[in-house]
Amino acid sequence: MKKKSISLIIWLMSIALLGVVAMQYYFIRETYKQNSILFDEAVNASLAKVAGEIEKTEVLEYAKIQSKANQVKYEVEQEKQKRLAKQLDIQQQIEKLRLQQYMAYQKFKDAEESLKSTFPNAAPIYNWFYETYYRKKSNRDLIEITVEFEQLPGSTMVDNYTNVSAKKEVPRIEAKDDSMRYVIPHIELGSRNINSYQIATLPPRGDEGIALKIMELNAELKKLNFEFLADAKNVFDTLAAIGGKKAGVVEDVAASMEMANRPLEQRLNQALLERLLISELASRDIHSPFRMEIRDKYRLLYPLSHVEDTHAHEKLTPYSTALFKGDIGESTGKLTIYFLNKRAVIVDNMSYLILPTLALFALLIGCFAYTLSIVFRQKKISEMKTDFINNMTHEFKTPVATIMIASESLRDPEIATNEARVNKLANIIYDENVRLGSHIERVLNIAKLEKENIKIERTEVEINPLLENVLDSMQLQLQKAEGTLTTELLAENDTVIGDELHLSNVFFNLVDNAIKYSTAPPNITVKSRANKSNIIISVSDKGMGMTREQQEKIFDQFYRIPTGNVHNVKGFGLGLSYVHDIIKRLDGKIQVKSEKDKGTTFEVTLPLKSGKY
Repeated sequence: MKKKSISLIIWLMSIALLGVVAMQYYFIRETYKQNSILFDEAVNASLAKVAGEIEKTEVLEYAKIQSKANQVKYEVEQEKQKRLAKQLDIQQQIEKLRLQQYMAYQKFKDAEESLKSTFPNAAPIYNWFYETYYRKKSNRDLIEITVEFEQLPGSTMVDNYTNVSAKKEVPRIEAKDDSMRYVIPHIELGSRNINSYQIATLPPRGDEGIALKIMELNAELKKLNFEFLADAKNVFDTLAAIGGKKAGVVEDVAASMEMANRPLEQRLNQALLERLLISELASRDIHSPFRMEIRDKYRLLYPLSHVEDTHAHEKLTPYSTALFKGDIGESTGKLTIYFLNKRAVIVDNMSYLILPTLALFALLIGCFAYTLSIVFRQKKISEMKTDFINNMTHEFKTPVATIMIASESLRDPEIATNEARVNKLANIIYDENVRLGSHIERVLNIAKLEKENIKIERTEVEINPLLENVLDSMQLQLQKAEGTLTTELLAENDTVIGDELHLSNVFFNLVDNAIKYSTAPPNITVKSRANKSNIIISVSDKGMGMTREQQEKIFDQFYRIPTGNVHNVKGFGLGLSYVHDIIKRLDGKIQVKSEKDKGTTFEVTLPLKSGKY
């Protein structure tokens, strides 16, 4: 593969990887924004709910206090004036009914707040409209629902609301009950089109029966008061009758003003407020710690605790709501909370998305790196195979050329009659044929090893005699190189289970390499020693040596240590690959120790037959 093609592949894969990263980043960022908006809405809804609960709790507690006070007053005055007792009884009934009416209204408000928080575009409709146009299925096509958008005054924000009307007026059907009904439109994302709608039914704002009962009791109480005042004998009796005995609007206003005029710290139970906040946030799956503060009109009542860095405080997002909105006039209190780790909460809620994304990134980067390593490895193998073909051509060309020259000489009549010269040329042809066959056999052996077709004999082999035979056969080659050989075959137990022919080839290759890669006359040492279970054979030379990088590659096929522009070292780069494979098949191992320009030692370890020293 050409360098330009590899560069193009790297660029394309890098662009694709960066594109995937960019798309995932955009998706995660948008998801974070949406979750942040949902988080804000959930917190604001929780604050509103808690404020409502606090106000409702105060009303209930005050109603209990008033009820107790009226009960005591009733018991004291019972003996003095039965008519007053009846007034108090009626007043108590009215208060209980009003409390029931308030609870009914609060139930409606809670349901309405829940509906509004889930469906902000929900729009209320009259019950007669529901009975006329929706409940009567034949008139449903006359319902027209639109979403109107308007810009808020003094702001760039746009608000929207739902408008529900009838395309055609038909005879009105009166309402069957006093429930509150809302139209919930389903708006197509990114447009104003309404796909469908549904009707939500909420509890009524109040109980009409209770309201009628209150009116009846008030009328009866008014009648009793009139009768009571008619019996007054002087001004003091009249003032006594009026003071504190009359129920109605004045008493309600006075009670409301009395509650509102109390200091805010007396109206709030801070521990209860904090428990309600924690519970309400937990119901919306928000379990993050927060800081809380409460203010009245003039001062901070419940400050933030353990916040020393005011600048850090200013960076926090505040969530606020008014307390006691039902007070006459301006609200007297304000509740604010701050989340110190809002970002961490949102990110934690997105872990289901972030973790698989990171895993995908790791997988993509791993595949990218693995693909590049394969590409470079294949490129390197291709170059090594090209070098192998060049070497093989050179190695085959020399004996073929020699055989050709000798054959042409034999065709010369003068040489053909000279028996000595004919024998010499015949020996040359024979030797070159043997050399050529040896090259071919080495290549075929490597091919067989790759296909695992080579046959390995399992017989007893004595290593020391085998080494002596190999070294004897290489004496002529060693003398030609003017080298010296030192042997130290000290292994007493030297019998292994292996293939004598292939082991001979292994040691032949190791000694042959020691001769070829010696820059000066070779100085080779062959040793054998044994331990309890193995025999170790080492072949050392004082040749050109190898770098650490070369040592990691010498057992790869076709790899040859580079010798620059000098081609005096012949071979295919297959010998050590063959040696490594044979030793591995015989359950042994081979190691190399080398230093550049100082020499190399190959150490072969084979298991002994007996396993004993």
